[in-house]
Amino acid sequence: MVCPHCKAATEVKNSRQQRRVNGVWRRRVCTTCGTVFTTLERADLSSLVRVASSPTALAPFSRDRLFLSLYESCRHRQSAITDASNLTEQVIGRLLHKAAEPGYITREHIIRACRSVLQTFDEAAATYYAAYHPL
Repeated sequence: MVCPHCKAATEVKNSRQQRRVNGVWRRRVCTTCGTVFTTLERADLSSLVRVASSPTALAPFSRDRLFLSLYESCRHRQSAITDASNLTEQVIGRLLHKAAEPGYITREHIIRACRSVLQTFDEAAATYYAAYHPL
């Protein structure tokens, strides 16, 4: 990783696993200018996971598409963007731990995970999601 200010090399001073966001948090220091900054590293799920929407169709997993569907369900809330972002990370965590095969998730699996997370979070959001995402 290079420094965002002077483009020199950096060193990792601290590193922690982040279970909720499925990533690694790192504190970095520039070896030239001394700038301290934080990075969050996550796997690119679009190249790692495929979604089966029908028996013959496979598509790359889209975190953005999942976020938008959860955002639409939470739109009635004042903190809809923050809530949808946190819910997206929870759903992704469930999907990665309960995938039937590595790298393969069905559309129904995604819908069930979203419904389950929304049910515990907000009843109105869960109802809205269920209306627009039938199994």
